[in-house]
Amino acid sequence: MNPVKIHLEYAESVAVEHYAEVLGVSAEDVAYAALHDLMSHAQEPHVQQAIVRTREQRRRSLPPWSDQRPASRAPFEEETSSLSRFL
Repeated sequence: MNPVKIHLEYAESVAVEHYAEVLGVSAEDVAYAALHDLMSHAQEPHVQQAIVRTREQRRRSLPPWSDQRPASRAPFEEETSSLSRFL
């Protein structure tokens, strides 16, 4: 297989890892499912526009789904409130 690399900010990575943990899968499984869904609709103009828009937004700030807890707290501190957004 050819690898596809994605570089995530720490807060994005933590959110993906937490979501994967909730589902009982790996972060790679989550990423593949997201890519699968995206590519299944890649010919739709609104999807293409969303890709471009997301690229521009990512340059400015973290996405709303990222784990944006204060850095002073333990990075892997279990919080059911932060996980509940995935259920």
